[in-house]
Amino acid sequence: MNAPFFRHTTHKSPRLFFIAGPCVIESEKSCLEIARRLALLSSNIAVDIVFKASFYKANRTSEKSFRGPGRAKGLKILEKVKSAFGLALLTDVHGPEDAREAGDIVDVVQIPALLCRQTDLLTAARKTGKFVNIKKGQFMAPLDMRFAVEKAGARAWLTERGTFFGYNRLVVDFAGLRAMKKIGVPVIFDATHSVQNPGAGNGKSLGDREMAMPLALAALCTGADGLFFEVHPDPERALCDGPNSLYLDAFERWAPRLIELHATMRTWGPIEARQSRFSK
Repeated sequence: MNAPFFRHTTHKSPRLFFIAGPCVIESEKSCLEIARRLALLSSNIAVDIVFKASFYKANRTSEKSFRGPGRAKGLKILEKVKSAFGLALLTDVHGPEDAREAGDIVDVVQIPALLCRQTDLLTAARKTGKFVNIKKGQFMAPLDMRFAVEKAGARAWLTERGTFFGYNRLVVDFAGLRAMKKIGVPVIFDATHSVQNPGAGNGKSLGDREMAMPLALAALCTGADGLFFEVHPDPERALCDGPNSLYLDAFERWAPRLIELHATMRTWGPIEARQSRFSK
């Protein structure tokens, strides 16, 4: 993990890192306040946090759903976040033009799960020279994500965010995390999208944020390199994905524990070695 914007995790010292922030940019004021608190947390506990926020959401259950300020205004707000707090930035892109524009400002361009097979989008993201976080499609076999990685290039990351199981329900296949690790790129677990109930809220998605942290703990025990959380000071009032977003103060309390668990798991040695011991 040799990302130039990381200060605490390297290939030789692979500490846990976080991707965290609101689902979407609700306002400049709210975005800067969340970023301020995340930057303070990063400094206080010596952890890398990539600030995430979308400038618009293309995939909403209803056309009435809040979608964000748009690309031009949203990227200006993200630029202010970086200038004010020095956090690395991640945002979603939905087409090649998004990738080109966002690549001038953010450190990581993110490919939404439902677009993870789109060749033009993945190659445009690669051409930015930035890191590319590919969300695994809810419909994709874990090892098939190697083809998306080939399109996105050497700076690709993979993120698990749950798998479709019937209607309004996602499940997490932790064996799939191990399979994606074999592809040879960093694997991240998106704890908050994994507890979504897509489309279950009469025109919007619902979710169960109480399950996000237990799943995050399990992901660390399965070998996840990083964790992804949508966070908000008051998720009940969030304009997007509130039911599955964590309270920001809860994330602040849990982050040191997650770092501790990740470090403990590393002292046990590689998972493959543990498995061979368990089988005897």
